[in-house]
Amino acid sequence: MATLEKRTTSDGTTYRVKVRIKGFPPESATFERLTDAREWGKKIEADMKAGRHFGHSKRHTFSELADEYQLYAKDLARLSYWRKVFGTDSLDTITPARIAKERDKLLSQETQIFAAPPTGDPEKDSKRPKAKRSGPTVNRYLAALSVCLSYGVKTLQWLERNPCERISKSRENTGRVRFLSDDERKSLLDACRKSDNKDLYLAVVLSLTTGARQGEIMKLRWGQIDFGRKVITLHQTKNGERRAIPLVGKAFTLLQERFKVRSLTDDRLFPSKPRAKKAVCIDLNAPWVAARKAAGLSDFHWHDLRHTAASYLAMSGVSLVEIAKVLGHRTLAMVARYSHLSDGHIVKTGEKLAARLGIGK
Repeated sequence: MATLEKRTTSDGTTYRVKVRIKGFPPESATFERLTDAREWGKKIEADMKAGRHFGHSKRHTFSELADEYQLYAKDLARLSYWRKVFGTDSLDTITPARIAKERDKLLSQETQIFAAPPTGDPEKDSKRPKAKRSGPTVNRYLAALSVCLSYGVKTLQWLERNPCERISKSRENTGRVRFLSDDERKSLLDACRKSDNKDLYLAVVLSLTTGARQGEIMKLRWGQIDFGRKVITLHQTKNGERRAIPLVGKAFTLLQERFKVRSLTDDRLFPSKPRAKKAVCIDLNAPWVAARKAAGLSDFHWHDLRHTAASYLAMSGVSLVEIAKVLGHRTLAMVARYSHLSDGHIVKTGEKLAARLGIGK
């Protein structure tokens, strides 16, 4: 319950009100007017009883919240960034206005990436300006902060509301879709097959036939391979969900051959070199760049092998729902970029509908 204490000094009269409710830390405040003190006491008491009081936001800092949340965090690097920004500031001071200011600061900062491609002239290239951090990248920073604050709202109940909910985000990119033509695919596979690195061809074939991310392929272990069911099970994925991908065609044959000569002391498909003891897997960057150059490919990255798999699926008439399942996307928004490649499938679907309605050809 609320108790009032009148204090008279040379500076005047003040009223100190303290609210004590079982299960809550005591709250107190001082007012110059008696009516203000009574109203505040009634409000705090009512909020406590109704579960609407969040005085914790004044007593806990962002660092304390981050400590509680860190065990569940997926983006530790960006969480660490926000620790440096807000640090020991109490949670009630982290307002939408402050977050918006930090958002704008992130957008204005330069990255280590150059804003223009190299010209070949050392003097000119040394003066190239650095690119600013992109809007979608800043969105990832805000997402890391938002999920941490949301933990403080829903789980710890240290905050009444997530201030990130009122922050406007930058527009996301529509998505880059660069996939191999039939000729480019043949050239790239031929270059990988001729590479001095024997791991490259297998890794590229697996990426093309499964649509899996590079990290998912390179970290594979033999325990994830099921030759009987012809599937590979991915336990650690980007969205945190377990996923099965197909093991077919040349990928199946190549893995069977490698299984026969695998190491009995290391269950990794692509183990690192002995001198790189701390590496999770072998580094294929140099042979990949060489093979890409030999194939005459420009503006093509490893991740585009994933785009190629998805694009070929769309052109083969596979639905976007099925493509999303293969790629491991939770929503259709990420695979909508391939929708224009499945127009032929849509037309055939429409023809089936017309025939069923009896108004076909």
